[in-house]
Amino acid sequence: MAKFSRTWWGERFIEALEKFTDEARLGRGRSYARGGRVLQFKLSKGKITARVKGKVNPYFGVYKTPYYNVTVEIPIIPSSQWTKIIEYISSKAGFISKLMMNEMPDSIETAFSHFHLHLLPHSDKDLITDCSCPDWANPCKHIAGVYYLVASELDHNPFLLFELRGLSKDGLQKELAKSPLGKVLSEELNTKKITLKSADSLFTKPYKEKAKPSISLKEFWHGKKRLSKEIEYLQPTTLPAVLIKKQGDYPLFWQKDVSFIEVMEQLYQRVKTKNNTVL
Repeated sequence: MAKFSRTWWGERFIEALEKFTDEARLGRGRSYARGGRVLQFKLSKGKITARVKGKVNPYFGVYKTPYYNVTVEIPIIPSSQWTKIIEYISSKAGFISKLMMNEMPDSIETAFSHFHLHLLPHSDKDLITDCSCPDWANPCKHIAGVYYLVASELDHNPFLLFELRGLSKDGLQKELAKSPLGKVLSEELNTKKITLKSADSLFTKPYKEKAKPSISLKEFWHGKKRLSKEIEYLQPTTLPAVLIKKQGDYPLFWQKDVSFIEVMEQLYQRVKTKNNTVL
């Protein structure tokens, strides 16, 4: 069976649903999500709204294709709490570097648990759902279908979790950029690209330079200053592989189940070691 989510945060989102939802309804919800019955899926002001195409069922008196309106909400974290969370995240290089690079840190929940909160849903109290269908159960199969689609969407946009909690991606990164670590990362990420200019030749054109009136042979061969006896080693880059990491683990052009960043890390390691493996 194909997975709806390829990331740990997407899978955790599904696990929350599976804890308090009937397995039969979950199965029908998956078929709704895979069958393209979830229509007009969108996020606005922290609320997910969708229009779901139902099925004809003469046994229950449904002779025409029904359409149901579904909403999914997660309780918003107050702005006062967000201020504390952002301050905590800004003090951690691992958190701020990944979030500024559009990645989801593996231990992001620790930033929230530090304040007795959580980003991912943990129980049915973390989800406010509604459907216009006549089914008495909540979540029904239509809500479950939307829920699976949300988990799939999280692969490409993990910041959807923050938006559902009341803070947009731009708002989060803007606040993080105000911290000392954020300023350094912003400067490197926003470095202007050098404009390439066309050249008539691949070789540098020779030019004339006036000779000095007097030339010291000693200075010519040894130079004016002696070389330092200590060799300064180049320091590693502050933020390696910026271009690779900018789009996150699952960019839009990447359709495989494995993380794009992990694949590139393995590729660069193979190039670095000339594809030689140590046994």
